[in-house]
Amino acid sequence: QLQLVESGGGLVQPGGSLRLSCAASGFTLDYYAIGWFRQAPGKEREGVSCIASRDSSTKHADSVKGRFTISRDNAKNTVYLQMNSLKPDDTAVYYCAADDDYYSDYRRPGGYDYWGQGTQVTVSS
Repeated sequence: QLQLVESGGGLVQPGGSLRLSCAASGFTLDYYAIGWFRQAPGKEREGVSCIASRDSSTKHADSVKGRFTISRDNAKNTVYLQMNSLKPDDTAVYYCAADDDYYSDYRRPGGYDYWGQGTQVTVSS
């Protein structure tokens, strides 16, 4: 059974950092493009970052560029989202998703095949 499990969310003060993990089971992440998405209450789902499968090229939304970094550790079958300089507007449930392709843009969530259950990130003082 193919499964993605996010972890690492929590409550953090503005300006703080968190690292989210997306662990895969039942399949090898090496061959999948991975994206991170978020959804805040009352708002539409928003693409945050994506990473390609082979050359690990990355792309980040303007709203997080310079603050968030997506990376992958194929040996651990895990993708990470390092989030620095967090703002209250970053509060949301964060999801990772996998696409059986070399690259899948975070602006097109419909292209992703598998989704995790999400992890809550709350930025508040």
